[in-house]
Amino acid sequence: MLARRFTIVCLLTALFGMGFAILVTENGRLGRGWDQAGLRCSIACSASSVAD
Repeated sequence: MLARRFTIVCLLTALFGMGFAILVTENGRLGRGWDQAGLRCSIACSASSVAD
């Protein structure tokens, strides 16, 4: 009986964790577009090439 209860709690925790991970990735993806990431990369890349 204890093993069954433990299994149910573990499965529910895993489902909640996967749902939370999906929410985090969806919200993180909306914050910055590819254009902004490319702009930051070109600035960082040009600064590193000047330093060399």
